[in-house]
Formats: sequence, C-alpha cells, structure tokens
Amino acid sequence: LIGPGGDAAVVRVLGGDRALAVSSDCTPRYCQAHPRTGGMQAVAECRRNLIATGARPLAITNCLNFGNPERPEVMGQFVGCIEGMAEACRALDFPVVSGNVSLYNETDGRAIQPTPNIGGIGLIENLDRVVGIAPTADDQVLVLVGETYGWMGASLWLREIMGREEGAPPPVDLAHEQRNGAFVLQQIQGGTVQACHDVSDGGLAIAVAEMCLASGKGAELRIPQGLAAVGWLFGEEQGRYVLAVEPAALKDLLADAARDGVIAREIGRVGGDALQVKDLPPISVEELRRAHETWLPGYMGEDAVAA
Repeated sequence: LIGPGGDAAVVRVLGGDRALAVSSDCTPRYCQAHPRTGGMQAVAECRRNLIATGARPLAITNCLNFGNPERPEVMGQFVGCIEGMAEACRALDFPVVSGNVSLYNETDGRAIQPTPNIGGIGLIENLDRVVGIAPTADDQVLVLVGETYGWMGASLWLREIMGREEGAPPPVDLAHEQRNGAFVLQQIQGGTVQACHDVSDGGLAIAVAEMCLASGKGAELRIPQGLAAVGWLFGEEQGRYVLAVEPAALKDLLADAARDGVIAREIGRVGGDALQVKDLPPISVEELRRAHETWLPGYMGEDAVAA
C-alpha cells in the first residue's frame, strides 16, 4: 500500500481490513556524539515512522553494528546505545522481540560509526485510515506537532553546510514522544489527517520538501517571529510530525492538541509548483526532484566507474 519514499512500508494483511507497517531507522552521527541518546533516538524515530502511517507500534528487532569491542571506546558506545534503546523501549511500550549483533566492523583499524539499527512493526486496523507523506489537495494546511527551538548540534545542516561535526545530538524526551505520538495516531485514526511525515534528518524544511516531492505539489512555509530562520528550518528537535489537514478541520485539531497538552501550530499551506519559504527565492518541485534524484546516477556514471 505504501512503498519506498514514505515513512514506513505498509503491506496489506490478506483476508481482512488490516495492514502492517514496517520501518528501519538509526542516526549513527547521534550515536557517535552521545551513544545513550543515539540509542534512544533510533527507537523513538522508528516508532514515529510507524505512527505517521496510522499504525499502532507493536515491537522492534535490531541489528547492532559496531567496531572492535576490545577497544574501550567501542565497548562504551555499545553499552551506551543499548542502555538508551532499553530506556526508550520501556518508556514507549515498544518491546524487543529479536535481534543480532555485528562486531569488528573496521577498515585499517578505523571503526564504523556506532549503528544500532532498529526495525519496527506496527498494526493498522482499518485500511481506510492509512496515510502517506504526500498531501492530497491544494490549500490543505500544514501543521507542525512538537516543539521547535533550533537544535543544531550533530545536525545535517552543521555537517553539510558548515563543514563541522560537533555538539550533542538533540535530546530525546520520551514522555514528549509518547504524548505527541498518541495525539497524531488518534487524529489519523479519526480521519482528520490527509498526510503525515515525521521530522528527522535535516529538520522541518527537508520534511516539507519530501512531502512536496511525494505529492508533486508545492508549499508555502512560514517562519514564526522570534526564532532564527536556520534553526526553524533545519534544527533537528525530536518528537515532531508535519500533518496536512483540510482547512475546515484545523480549528478542531488545534483545540484537541491544546486539550491533550500537545504543541501544534499552523506553519503553511499546500499549493503551487514550488517550495516557498517566507521571502527566500522559491525552489520549484522540478528543481527539488532534479537535485534529489540525479546525484546517485551521476556519481555511478562513466566518470565515476573510470575513477
């Protein structure tokens, strides 16, 4: 029902109205910067990706990929990641039912980044309530669930734009994850949400760009007063989702969020053929697609093979 490009794959269960959602997640740079936080984040992001399709998370498996555990720093990463995973699984009621371990992953004595990959599965009870990341109509309202304050440590923006790899990864508030996830799942199951995408690598701007790519529709994205544009667009705070809802449903959704103690705000609208961020030059969906889809074929072309 949902293939590559979404938050999770969704596969129908034959003989009924149910489906399974499956996702696999890890952010090795977070685990490198702070193993315990990185382990927690991998579990939390996997759970968000399942919820974003309308699935109730059931359980996880894992593949723990590390370097030489005889090195104290690698064993420290291993222990920290497992402790973080365990804390998240307990808090989010997301048990581990299987897994494996791959050690001694090194080249010339240099270890890979710690990569506790999390595979999760969730259950969708009603096929009519499956959602993807693509908004379904112009003029739908984009709503951001979760708090944003501009966390740039260990972010892709810091690495790719500034050429720096430093700082702590964004903290993972497990109570916040639980509350926001329950709210989003309730809204999806109630039929309010037309599209949903979790916010992860690259922050809010990348999440909305991916929604534009999936739908072929542009979007207008606003920057609230009092927050630096870079932090708002590219900060990597956890526990966040972007929802696309019909304008008529917005008031009730925001009221439900306030009732449940969930931070939610309108951040833009769907429409046009470009991603427009405040007063910045628009980026057409065609240009986004070209940037997104041509790099790897170019890299694997004749010049790369010859090199």
